[in-house]
Amino acid sequence: MKRPNIVIILIDDLGWRDLGCYGSSFYETPRLDELAQEGIKFTNAYASCPVCSPTRASIMTGKYPARVGLTNFIAGTRQGRMIEAPFLHYLPLTETSIATELKKGGYHTWHIGKWHLGDEEFYPEKHGFDVNIGGCYLGMPVGGYFSPWNNPALPDVEPGTYLTDYLTDKAIELIKNRKDDEPFFLNFCHYAVHTPIQAPKELVDKYQKKAKALAIDEINPFVDCGEMPVLPYPWDKGNPMPRIQQRVIQSDPEYAAMIENLDTNIGQLLDTLQEEGLAEDTLLVFVSDNGGLATAEGSPTCNAPLSNGKGWDREGGVRVCQIIRWPAMIKQHIQSAEPVQSCDFYPTFLEAAGLPLKPELHRDGVSLMPIISGDGEMPERPLFWHFPHYGNQGGQPAAWVLRDDWKLIHRYDSGSDELFNISADISESINRIDEYPELAAELKQLLLDWQNDVEAKIPLPNPEWEALYAMVPKVPNNAHE
Repeated sequence: MKRPNIVIILIDDLGWRDLGCYGSSFYETPRLDELAQEGIKFTNAYASCPVCSPTRASIMTGKYPARVGLTNFIAGTRQGRMIEAPFLHYLPLTETSIATELKKGGYHTWHIGKWHLGDEEFYPEKHGFDVNIGGCYLGMPVGGYFSPWNNPALPDVEPGTYLTDYLTDKAIELIKNRKDDEPFFLNFCHYAVHTPIQAPKELVDKYQKKAKALAIDEINPFVDCGEMPVLPYPWDKGNPMPRIQQRVIQSDPEYAAMIENLDTNIGQLLDTLQEEGLAEDTLLVFVSDNGGLATAEGSPTCNAPLSNGKGWDREGGVRVCQIIRWPAMIKQHIQSAEPVQSCDFYPTFLEAAGLPLKPELHRDGVSLMPIISGDGEMPERPLFWHFPHYGNQGGQPAAWVLRDDWKLIHRYDSGSDELFNISADISESINRIDEYPELAAELKQLLLDWQNDVEAKIPLPNPEWEALYAMVPKVPNNAHE
């Protein structure tokens, strides 16, 4: 079989329910819904972390973030009851990326969009990419989505140019101007739909009218869920304790507009692959780096029936949309309930490219080719997470394991454990730990053994917390009703 081109489209902060094919009735995503009908739609796909940089490191290395040592978004740290565990603020050059291996195997390697894996000495070019457009230390468009973007890896073009449109145009140019018949690996990492929530006005107007027609603009989309577990930033400037504002309905017109614009741009990329005669032999992955932003920073989306969102240990923080299309291999629509994770892409891409697997490199990933080819079975395995940090969105330091339908969470703030059956209780509303103490103990030991294997860093109690917390003004609940 001809070696496929490999395209991974990594979306920033896209929630599990943010596509029509995953259950959204407000956002419109016809091209991605069509993509799901042409390939494999995964219903139990997981990001390796509830925030971005660790998941991106996991994709690049085929390892769990805790094994790499990069467990939080780069530059992220907060003051809470625990002292957050130390973590790397870059993807080490000692790691051999999937781009490096594919390049050795004869692939052209292109990166477009968000990187957020370190300063200039750790940019995509240092990790095996021939081309880097837009990848730098930034985790979001600091200048906004309309040019000027103030991105050191992107030129500021005509004022008002929309970033998602521009990056797609650059990806299309690379595909159309490829110099030979050698296959390419395109690591296409949109900054969308990360904050700031900004979209072309005509699309925002469309969804404002849609919300009005559905009368959902009259519904208060937020509920107050109490105080954040961290001090305000900066904590010593008299700011009150921040509170968790969780969105309970998808109704934000600007976020909906960002989603539709993203869908349109991905459709243009798919059209280019078709027009260039490349679609049949291109393995294309669409996936998100973590769950949707639902509890802070404007809370633009809702992940229900999943609980919470980005930055949390609940399903809303790590369960993501994932679609794989490869027409030469996948002949009909498949829906897979197999639990899969970000670190699985590395061995999948190697095997698809006909290159030897290197388990010493991608130590935690498992190739998805049995699902893609339909010729085999995936090995039974638990999935693990280690997030010894406070999310900006209200999540607390935790570690957790998922085996079959059972998920055990250990929280460092309280030292407590919770046990959920996510098949019977997708919202994680019923803690079953008192009913199944032996199962909980077995899963806890499994988690501890894994943490020991990856040399996970553990957060420690913060001796200054009580005194610092007492100094910060508090906001009564009714101030947010």
